[in-house]
Amino acid sequence: MTTRLGVKTILTFGAGWIANSAYQVIHSKQSQTSGSIVIDGRIVKNRPALPIFGVVSAATPYDTNTGSDVATRVSQIMQHGFPSLDNIRSFDDYVLSYDRRNKVANWVFEHLTPDGVKHNEAVDRSKCDFKEDLSIHPYFRSTNEDYKYSGYDRGHLAAAGNHKAHQKHCEQTFLLSNMAPQVGRGFNRDSWNRLERHVRKLTKTYQNVYVCTGPMYLAQKESDGKSYVKYEVIGKNMVSVPTHFFKVVVAEDSNRNFIMESYVMPNAVISDDTPLTNFMVKPETIEKLSGLLFFDRVARDKLKSINGKKA
Repeated sequence: MTTRLGVKTILTFGAGWIANSAYQVIHSKQSQTSGSIVIDGRIVKNRPALPIFGVVSAATPYDTNTGSDVATRVSQIMQHGFPSLDNIRSFDDYVLSYDRRNKVANWVFEHLTPDGVKHNEAVDRSKCDFKEDLSIHPYFRSTNEDYKYSGYDRGHLAAAGNHKAHQKHCEQTFLLSNMAPQVGRGFNRDSWNRLERHVRKLTKTYQNVYVCTGPMYLAQKESDGKSYVKYEVIGKNMVSVPTHFFKVVVAEDSNRNFIMESYVMPNAVISDDTPLTNFMVKPETIEKLSGLLFFDRVARDKLKSINGKKA
C-alpha cells in the first residue's frame, strides 16, 4: 500500500526535523558549559540554561467593559496585554492568573503610579492578615497551615508596598493566591525586596509602571549530564516551591515612550552586594521558559531601551 504525503505534511515534517537538529546543536553547546549560562555576553554560574528565542504575540484579553469600577481598573492594569488567560482573578488593584495544580499564581500584574505607592497614613500593613482566597476551590487552594514549619516565607508576588492608596488594596495582597513559598533571609526579606523597591522607585521618573511577576520551575543539569526539573512541595496541599521568580517591568513616560526591564532571580540566598543588573535576562527568554507572553500591545518602536540597552 502506498501512502501519499501532501506538501503541507512534508513541510511540517521537514520543519520538525530541522528544529530538532537545531536543538541538538544548541543542546550540545550548552552541555559544554556544565551548568553555566551566557546571558548578554556574561557567564553566570550555577543557573539552569536559559535559551534565547524570538518574540511572539501574546493572547488577546477578554472584554472587561462591564461598567464596574473593578472592570475599569482591570482595563487600566491589563491595557498592554494579558500574558495568558488561565484562571484569571481580578482584585481592586491587581490581576492574577492562578495555577491550580501548583497552588501558586502563574503571574500577577500590577499598575504602579506615584500616588499609589507613596506613604499613606491611612494604610497600616500591620493590620493585614494572610488569608485563604475563598474564590478558589478548596481542592486547589493553599492555606496558612501549608506554610507552617515549612521553612519558607509567604512571599508576595504583588508587593504590599505597591498598594498604598487604600487599606483594602493592601489587605488584598495578603490573600494566599498572591503568595509563593520563598526563602526568607537572603531572598524575600532582602534581595527580592531590593528588586521590589527598585520597581517602586521607577515611579519617581515614570508616571506609569506596569509589573508582571511570577514563579518559574527551571531545569538544572546534574552529574549524569541530563537536565531535570525538580522542586519541593510543602504542606498537605502540596504547594509547589518555585526554583526561580521573574519580574518583567514596563515604564511609561509623559511622552508615551517606554523602557523595559526583565529579571530572573533564584529562590535562594543572594548576597546583598550582588547588583540587581546581574539578574537581568532578555524578556524573550522568560516568555519561552514560562509559557507566557508579555506586553505585546506595546509597539516595539516605542521601546527606548530593554534592560538599559537601546532597543
